[in-house]
Amino acid sequence: MIPHYDVAVVGFGPTGVVAAALLSQHGLRVYACDRLPDVYEIPRAISLDHEIQRIFQQIGVLDKVAAHCEPFTPSEYYGVEGQLIRRMTMLPPPWPLGHVPSVVFSQPPVERALRAHVASEDRVTVELGVTATRVMQDDDGVLLELSGSTAEPRVRAKYVIACDGGASGTRAQIGIELEDLDFDEPWLVVDVLVNEQGLSKLPRVSMQYCEPERPSTLVIGPGNHRRWEISLNDGEDPQVMATPERTWELLARWLQPDDGDLWRQASYRFHALVAERWRVGRVFVAGDAAHMQPPFLGQGMCQGMRDVANLSWKLAAVINGEVRGPAASALMNSYGDERKAHVRELTSRIKGVGAVICERDPVQARARDARLLAESDGVVRDTPRQDILPRLETGCLAEVDHPARGTLFPQPWLRQADGTYLLMDDTFGCGWRLVGLEEPSGEVILPPESALRLIVAARVQERDGVLVDWFARQDLRWVLVRPDHYVYGVARDIPQLRSLLNDWHRRVPVVTALAFT
Repeated sequence: MIPHYDVAVVGFGPTGVVAAALLSQHGLRVYACDRLPDVYEIPRAISLDHEIQRIFQQIGVLDKVAAHCEPFTPSEYYGVEGQLIRRMTMLPPPWPLGHVPSVVFSQPPVERALRAHVASEDRVTVELGVTATRVMQDDDGVLLELSGSTAEPRVRAKYVIACDGGASGTRAQIGIELEDLDFDEPWLVVDVLVNEQGLSKLPRVSMQYCEPERPSTLVIGPGNHRRWEISLNDGEDPQVMATPERTWELLARWLQPDDGDLWRQASYRFHALVAERWRVGRVFVAGDAAHMQPPFLGQGMCQGMRDVANLSWKLAAVINGEVRGPAASALMNSYGDERKAHVRELTSRIKGVGAVICERDPVQARARDARLLAESDGVVRDTPRQDILPRLETGCLAEVDHPARGTLFPQPWLRQADGTYLLMDDTFGCGWRLVGLEEPSGEVILPPESALRLIVAARVQERDGVLVDWFARQDLRWVLVRPDHYVYGVARDIPQLRSLLNDWHRRVPVVTALAFT
């Protein structure tokens, strides 16, 4: 007898574990495996944004993860002559998603907290030290052949999500190639646990040294964790530069060996790559298996979690029978359409940030400094990091465009009956939501609550006015929000709302009978 599951997740790093948690939350039976026997103890990712914290909130681990996070300090960019040329910060309060917009974190304990949560889920089976050696699919599902510390040599699932990293064996087996987005540079990444003596020597904010002779980054991590990303020059051997001796030579500008302990030093080639396809039959790719981007905005791990947040509700709708037939295939295909376009656009913007940091020509670097200062009239102003993130442009979105369509919908704090405040998702859940300034008139017949939750701003009491302010800025009265918190479509009046709901029912038909007049 071969064990059967709804979804198998290959790779149990941050992307895979969040996929398993979200799928389980939708009532699906999940199998997950990873070739490593435990959490990788060396930090890789170091920053998260408020969208990812909202996902942690949704799966119920935010409090456990928060213990290992701290607000991201501003990032100051310094030019050729050591002058400040740019400052990137976070959005000011009240925060639109209810969470600190940018945080730094320690990856190993965060991963352990995520895994501990998933281990408590009865619907999830996890096997570590196990490799999926072969992937075979037919019209009804996917068969995985496994090796390692597994109870079963084979498992079967209706669908598979490959979260097995940049060298994904699953991606290779299903024949997906990576497109090169034209970025390939050698860098040294150094993590140091700095002692009190060393901390007294370092800046209090994160720094970008936009210097032609050797561009470098210093990130203020949580606690005494500091990270340097140091560009390598032509002719420097990456392996030699990663030795402790050469690493301390590069750090001499900031620290001496008695100022802290090296936690990790590793040479990398920073790439910009994206999968040409994100789905082959019943197998999907996500996380580093689907894309890699330069680290200049710390979006690598965030991108993987966006992937599975996008995919999980769509798979659940299909597997649970809520969406069927051609609409089911279209919904699953929208995953790759949306995420590939979003990744390409964000990678382009990240490369633009990298171009500011990495200019090697001194003449061009001075011109860059002058241009940036001229654009701000000589006064460096704060640029919120979140302004860099694009919206969704295609996929499961209403036909009628609007600047708010494809953006993340805000999450206000709402007053409860006992006088306390809860975030909106904790109050109303994370399914399809119709949010409006007022209740629709009788001309619009809404579906049963199980299919669409109605949230009326006039009926709730906000703590900070986030919801009402958002509607005022967008000049809207109603908005239809997807389960992953992205805006499906908007309406300014009753005819537009009627059209929006019919558009939604036509493109994402749920089995429950809906009537729209």
